[in-house]
Amino acid sequence: MAIAYGVWREKSMYGRTYMGVVRSTFLIAADGRIARIWDKVKVAGHAEAVLAAAKEL
Repeated sequence: MAIAYGVWREKSMYGRTYMGVVRSTFLIAADGRIARIWDKVKVAGHAEAVLAAAKEL
């Protein structure tokens, strides 16, 4: 699933590269389509942004 959604990527920390999951959020509409994608998510304010977008659907 992570590969299919494109979130399994090369990451780096302290000069070391490795494979890992990039924190992302996918808003999926009632019809099953991906309505919105947030990539490289930061925690602060994110829940509010997702809720606002969900209310727009």
